Amino acid sequence: MTQVLGIVKEGKLIPEDLWVKFVNGLENDFDELETNNERAKRELAEAVILIAFVSKQLKCNFTCYTVGIENSDDIAWAKKVANEYGFNFKYKILSLDEFENILKSVIKILGDADIVKASVGSVLYSAGKLALSDGNNILFGGLGSEEIFAGYQRHEEALKENNFEALHKECWNGLKNMRKRDLTRDFTIAKQLGVDLRTPFLDKELIKIAMNVHPMLKLDKNNKKIILREAAEFIGLKKEFAWRKKQAAQYGSNFVNGIEKLAKKNGFKMKKDYLQSLLVK
Repeated sequence: MTQVLGIVKEGKLIPEDLWVKFVNGLENDFDELETNNERAKRELAEAVILIAFVSKQLKCNFTCYTVGIENSDDIAWAKKVANEYGFNFKYKILSLDEFENILKSVIKILGDADIVKASVGSVLYSAGKLALSDGNNILFGGLGSEEIFAGYQRHEEALKENNFEALHKECWNGLKNMRKRDLTRDFTIAKQLGVDLRTPFLDKELIKIAMNVHPMLKLDKNNKKIILREAAEFIGLKKEFAWRKKQAAQYGSNFVNGIEKLAKKNGFKMKKDYLQSLLVK
């Protein structure tokens, strides 16, 4: 998955205890965090180099892939960014039938009909298939960015009453829980596809820099992942792209809506019951 961390050994994901040990070894003291916005922004901008915008500036040869069903926000925004910066960009709008076949494959691979695992896993699976059709078997993804830059709803919950120390702790807890929640899902799918999945936001040095930033620079009542957005602007990304409202992959792709449509089409009132039916087939 990522050669930087070495979280895959001999074709297998490292055990849970080794992952937690790795994260524990990076954990820092809340009282020593960087509070200077400009300094934090510059340091982060220097560290975040494995993204499409900078890769284009460095004249790297790469292709951006996006997938979704009809009315996918991710595809619409990806088109705008690709046109603005001249990225080599490919996308696929899946029909409901195509999406259902992908869902069946993902649920079978994971042995799990959980709606988040199935929908997020379907994004990776369909993007991976699209890349493989071009002969590309190395993919870079954004896994880890939500944890180190406070991008989830649970980070907002942790910040209640301006408890920034609780928010910082929740970021670390999220990293520790990533193996069973995210890494296992994505590695299992990537391995089945024959894709080498890279996770630059889980680079050891980037984690150190991001988690050294005081959480007051990451999250407020109106915005998530603030310092990352500011660093993107500092590098030169247009404001409309840097500050696009965050959407989880299952929503940006419109896959959750697709699951609801498929559930109704197949006579199910509940999405979970429809997905469960795919597991037992």
